[in-house]
Parts: sequence; structure tokens; C-alpha cells
Amino acid sequence: MDGDITLRPIRMRDQRAWREVNRRNREWLRPWEATVPPAPPGHVAQRPTYRQMVRHLRREANAGRMLPFVIEYQGRLAGQLTVAGITWGSMCSAHIGYWVDEAVAGRGVMPTSVALAVDHCFRRVGLHRVEVCIRPENAPSRRVAEKLGFREEGLRPRYLHIDGGWRDHLVYALTVEEVPDGLLRRWRQARPEAQQK
Repeated sequence: MDGDITLRPIRMRDQRAWREVNRRNREWLRPWEATVPPAPPGHVAQRPTYRQMVRHLRREANAGRMLPFVIEYQGRLAGQLTVAGITWGSMCSAHIGYWVDEAVAGRGVMPTSVALAVDHCFRRVGLHRVEVCIRPENAPSRRVAEKLGFREEGLRPRYLHIDGGWRDHLVYALTVEEVPDGLLRRWRQARPEAQQK
């Protein structure tokens, strides 16, 4: 939690609020959200229901491969952030995916949420590296990574299926050594309102 922003585990009882925010933002999110690729002949690809999604997220969380969160802004559900692909052993890394309600975009909600998640991953979970992969065309999401000081490492061609096709993504990364005092602290110090004091 940081001020008006809370990051907490997703729950079944979030369904009504999650669906309302997601439905209202459908067109705004469509160019950036992962989609299910066409199914092989004889199979039908379907978007999971909210309950199926939460069950899957919980199974992955219980297996230590994922941390599924919702973002609250001023006490209301305002988006989702998932730490996924958690890998242990010699790698100790993960990647973060997120979306936010257009109504609260531009208020520092997403950079703060990512900073909270990264600090949790580095300080509590014990990860060494976190990545964020973003479509080159997604300027607002790229600004989130850049504001937080993630390094741009390169392009992953046709990395994820999004909006009906395989899309290129830029890779941004951060390691624990780069934020010894925490990412949230660095973000607070870098925010424009902090520089005006």
C-alpha cells in the first residue's frame, strides 16, 4: 500500500467490480491485452470466465509460479497486475503484466503499483530480476517502465498473441542490485511532486 494505491491478491468476490472495470475499458485495453491464438483444427478456443481465470491464477500462485494482484485506487478496484513466469534456481526471475482503468490513468497508479510489486518480489519473494515486456506502440506502458528506471534490453519478435496476431515486444528489466533502497523509494523521489518540494 502507498497512499491511495493498494496492491492485494485477487479474490473471487472481486468478480462484479473486475468485470465492470474491464467491460468499461474493453476498447481501451483491446490493443494491449493478450488473446488466445487460433485453436488447432477440431478444437475451440474460448476466453476463460472470471471464475476460471481466478482458479487458474490461484493454482499457479500455490505452485509458486505466479503472484496475481488487483490494484485498488481510493478503495475501488482500478486494474490488475500479475507477476508471472516465476523461475527459481539459477535464474530467480519473473515478468510483470498489468492493466489499469483509463479513468485513473496518468495519476501514478501504475508506476506505484509496479514499484510495490517489484519491491515485494525482491525483498519478500527473493527474486533477482524482473522483466516487463511491452508492445513498441504502447507509449503509456513504456513510460511506466522508463519512469521507474527499467533498462530497455531489446526486441522479442512475435512474442505474444495480442489483438488477433503475434506481436513484437520490447523487453525492459531490472535487477535487485539496481534498486538497493527499493523501487518504491526511488519512484517517490523521482515523481514531479517530490521535485517541487
